Amino acid sequence: MPRALRPFSSAQYRRLVVALAASLLSAGAWIVAAAWQVIELGGTPIDLSIVAVGASLGLVLAVLVGGVVADRVPQRRILLAIETARAVVFAVAGFLAATGLIEVWQLAVLSFVLGVADGFFYPAYSAWLPALLPAEQLLAANGVEGVLRPVAQNAAGPALASVLIAVQAPWLAFLVVGGLQVVAIVALAVMRTTPLRRDLEASDAHPLRQMAVDLRDGFAYLLRTRWLFATLAFSILLVLVVIGPIEVLIPFAVRDQTGGGAGEFALVLASFGIGGAVGSLLVSSFRLPRRYLTLMILAWGFGCLPLAVIGVTPWLWVMVVATFVVGFLFDAAQVVWGTLLQRRVPPAMLGRVSSLDFFVSLALMPLSMAIAGPVGEWLGLAPAFLIAGIVPPILAIVTLATARLGQDELAHPLDDGPMDATQVTGAEAAAGFAPPVDESHPGRDPSAGADGSGSGRAVGADEE
Repeated sequence: MPRALRPFSSAQYRRLVVALAASLLSAGAWIVAAAWQVIELGGTPIDLSIVAVGASLGLVLAVLVGGVVADRVPQRRILLAIETARAVVFAVAGFLAATGLIEVWQLAVLSFVLGVADGFFYPAYSAWLPALLPAEQLLAANGVEGVLRPVAQNAAGPALASVLIAVQAPWLAFLVVGGLQVVAIVALAVMRTTPLRRDLEASDAHPLRQMAVDLRDGFAYLLRTRWLFATLAFSILLVLVVIGPIEVLIPFAVRDQTGGGAGEFALVLASFGIGGAVGSLLVSSFRLPRRYLTLMILAWGFGCLPLAVIGVTPWLWVMVVATFVVGFLFDAAQVVWGTLLQRRVPPAMLGRVSSLDFFVSLALMPLSMAIAGPVGEWLGLAPAFLIAGIVPPILAIVTLATARLGQDELAHPLDDGPMDATQVTGAEAAAGFAPPVDESHPGRDPSAGADGSGSGRAVGADEE
């Protein structure tokens, strides 16, 4: 099979993709339906900021707990609970909107619940995927997610919502996507539960204390692993500058500069999604690039440049082209990043590190959402998008220069070609009984656990 399609040989993975597609389609429809519900209520950019802050705040508050849970509870159970909760949220939103009771603060609360669900979803999904597929198929699987996420969440979902809004109103979109969640629930229900890839030791400690210890270990790994710390430090600043204008200001740029409505806004989001799908598919069809850290950081940084155009153009097609380029480079880099975490982070810590990835990189997302609306009103859309376009490339260059990521990627190749038979890979590493070869501990017995005790609990290594 083509490299990008090899994960589909697994029945478990095929069912997971069905659940993921339905969930992402619902999430994409929610974005447009919620935004246009705010506008129909006479809301301003500040009101839309409030709704967006609700989602991002829920995500940031929940994601650390989600990572600990993902390393302790079978991930299938977590995903089932999440999709059920999302179905309830969409149904409630549809009922309130259909009866005319919906208000901005209610949308913010519902968005908060969806953010909490996302905080549990990503660590569980990331920790489960390597248990379902061999290491050489992870890049392709992340590419599939990279295609599904923009196509479903940024293209098909918004398009579905815009059609339903045109036919009736946002309440119809809320109810329809609530029904779509049933597909995700059924797909997960027929999957098998896989064992945790972690040796949980019996302990009399209080669960809250155990959670604190798990979080401490995760933060310690992050702080002493240079490539991880540098990338997340770059991400947190990137999110502060970029996410607010994208999530909050683009609907108003479409309305005020092009005279467009929900359909035109959905078209701009669809272009972002199509670009992301093309970028993800392209990356997943080849091996990991040799300079994976350098190319990833540069793609994220310079991929923001087209945003500067959005604030000044009166033409919808220019916005469409700009968001296509941004989506292409963002999602191509994201496929590399997801594979990098799954290949270089010890399996026993993958849930926590994935949650820390979300938490650290998105910690300033609520602030970005909160200030985007006021900045757009006080300075204007053009200066806001100009800042979002020119600051990230500068951050990317500074990150690469100061963190010496080029040296790190050369010292830790991640190609999926033939490997030395003496290297620690395969089932032993996947089960967490030994660190993967690229995280080896100089001078340490490879058969021992990461703490040197031989207990089999891989907790990471200092890569300095």
